[in-house]
Amino acid sequence: MSTVITPGIAASAAAVAPRGEPAYTPAATLEPLWVRIVLIGIAFAFLTLFLFVPLVAVFYEGLKKGWDVYIDNIIEPDAWSAIKLTLLTAVIAVPLNLVFGVTAAWSIAKFEFRGKNILLTLIDLPFSVSPVISGLIYVLLFGLQGYFGPWLREHDIKILFAVPGIVLATVFVTFPFVARELIPLMQSQGSEEEEAALVLGASGWKTFWHVTLPNIKWGLLYGVILCNARAMGEFGAVSVVSGHIRGETNTIPLQVEILYNEFNIVGAFAVASLLAFLALVTLAIKSFIEWRLHKQLTAHVAHPGADLE
Repeated sequence: MSTVITPGIAASAAAVAPRGEPAYTPAATLEPLWVRIVLIGIAFAFLTLFLFVPLVAVFYEGLKKGWDVYIDNIIEPDAWSAIKLTLLTAVIAVPLNLVFGVTAAWSIAKFEFRGKNILLTLIDLPFSVSPVISGLIYVLLFGLQGYFGPWLREHDIKILFAVPGIVLATVFVTFPFVARELIPLMQSQGSEEEEAALVLGASGWKTFWHVTLPNIKWGLLYGVILCNARAMGEFGAVSVVSGHIRGETNTIPLQVEILYNEFNIVGAFAVASLLAFLALVTLAIKSFIEWRLHKQLTAHVAHPGADLE
């Protein structure tokens, strides 16, 4: 015999439910237990097959011949050069994208102006353009036969097949991440606090440093983490503009490709495992930032005037 839940009874149950606990939910709105078990099992099977097994295989293959061989493959001159170039590129590209992301998010979230939608579209452009195509655009601009190629050659300025070209390509494919994380966060927070600070006599810089930045710090860190992860792992655009010069313009992903093509499987997986380790560290930091960001948004909705930490 089924129980009929009337709207009045459901409302009463919701009213007396302890604070912080979900109200009574009729069983008819839930999937059967076997359906939930099957769906969760499929999800775990997919993750195991396409994520956990390849991840374990990377470390297993890299360490298959022992720790000493693994270390030798990491500190090998070409591999070490690729590691340093990858870190250098990230160190340059991430701060540039941080400045651009904060500036773009501030402009879009706090002001109304003509061309706002165009700016939003341009920010999303790297998401819709293939990285290889973006690399080819730089070749068209700065190559020997490109628009600026003759002028660059006359002034002995080298962009393609050098660090500047790699940095430019990396900046292009990563610049949406910080802005796209901050724009919805700053729009949800509104501009009341900044306006109050300005009315009380604070300068624009003090308003940003003491009011805006504390409210967006976790979203900003989240965007920086994503930007850094993409900068270290970028392959397509960097592959086009680097020239694949061993020991000079190869980043970690390009070095892995070269080692694999040379049938140095252990070396390729050893270098790849380093990139995988950096990805795992990034994922752990990203999860922590997500938790803090969710906590911040929840506190802001519950107490809009509270000082968020």
